[in-house]
Amino acid sequence: MKSINPANGQIIREYHEHTWPETEQIIADVYATWRTWKETSFESRSLLLKNAAQILRDRKDFYARLMTLEMGKLLRESAAEVEKCAWVCDFYASQGEEMLKDELIATDASRSFVTYQPIGPILAVMPWNFPFWQVLRFAAPALMAGNAAVLKHASNVPGCAMAIENLFMEAGFPANLFRTLLVPSAAVEAVIASPLIAAVTLTGSESAGSQVAACAGKYLKKSVLELGGADPFIVLEDADMEAAVKTAVTARMINQGQSCIAAKRFIAVKAAMHEFETAMKAAFAALRTGDPMEPGTQVGPLARPDLVDEIDHQVRVSVAAGARLVIGGNRPERTGCYYEPTILADVTSGMPVYAQETFGPVVTLITAEDEDDAIRIANDSEFGLGGCVWTRDLARGEHVARKVETGAMFVNGMTKSDPRLPFGGVKKSGYGRELGINGIREFVNIKTIWIA
Repeated sequence: MKSINPANGQIIREYHEHTWPETEQIIADVYATWRTWKETSFESRSLLLKNAAQILRDRKDFYARLMTLEMGKLLRESAAEVEKCAWVCDFYASQGEEMLKDELIATDASRSFVTYQPIGPILAVMPWNFPFWQVLRFAAPALMAGNAAVLKHASNVPGCAMAIENLFMEAGFPANLFRTLLVPSAAVEAVIASPLIAAVTLTGSESAGSQVAACAGKYLKKSVLELGGADPFIVLEDADMEAAVKTAVTARMINQGQSCIAAKRFIAVKAAMHEFETAMKAAFAALRTGDPMEPGTQVGPLARPDLVDEIDHQVRVSVAAGARLVIGGNRPERTGCYYEPTILADVTSGMPVYAQETFGPVVTLITAEDEDDAIRIANDSEFGLGGCVWTRDLARGEHVARKVETGAMFVNGMTKSDPRLPFGGVKKSGYGRELGINGIREFVNIKTIWIA
């Protein structure tokens, strides 16, 4: 298993891939450790999560550099990701016990209540785009709830996967409570099938989610899926255009556009589109492409060569179908997995960039007749993860937010995940929730106890 720097194509390190007997042993060790861990107190779990948060902050530069080397994220974005991981650890360390306390329910019994109990080792199949955050937002609540974890990370970030395993051990968690499996995707079904694995969570593509959901169903295991998105960014005629454009650039270009909740379909009403397009073109023309390690870089490489091929194909086919190329649309002449920041206008239904998830620095401009048409276009998607709407009328913004079919909508702000709020999607963006109280209750036995 090779770790390759997407900025220059150089091999960083090669890792030993676990054999199936080694994988079985790891799973058995995790299960054995969980049998003891589930009896530990919330106080003990909280202390260890706080230790993890402190280590993340103390070693922020190390973890950030590792992320940037393995998948090309801008170094400052990697550092922010580490800080967010520390936040989610602190959040569940302080709130987890309250979220999982027994709930008394008035019935015909002398006493009846609901209790939340851990269910066992959870398999986490995680992606490369946020290699620390995607794992920690699952692991923090799962471990706080008394579960154990087995991580199957993306094959291009094995260094991050092992660093997270070491993080939990350094924080004082039992040695086999959180383990990484360095295995190919083909091994996932066998791991799910293990009687020692209680459930599975996946963040990734629609196709990967479909396969994991099928496996989980086959073996009667609980599953949570956070899949792709084609998030709408709706601009109404009364929007604060300066704020909307500034946020739009960030919402599209964060992580080079390689984010499930990055804004992807920019839907402006006819009265606002010209101003929005003009401002977006100027903003994109000013972006600086370069080495993700350099402080002045605003656009780094995509994570793998095949991702460049895919986004280039989506752009070219859409242009051939009638989309207007405003800026970009090419591979820059430089070493590494780079693609120019690109804007496509006059996008209509049937084009790849209208219907598909675009995982790269490409803005799709879609004109709506009015507010109702913008809502229609926003909902004309197989995905439903996040989205936002821009208007000076907050009541109007709330009305639009309620009408758009997504797991989250933001009014005058970019879509983002927050430990305090549930996160997840509808339609082909998946099911179940992470974060908030809903997230920590996904992988527990919600148990009724009735006493005569």
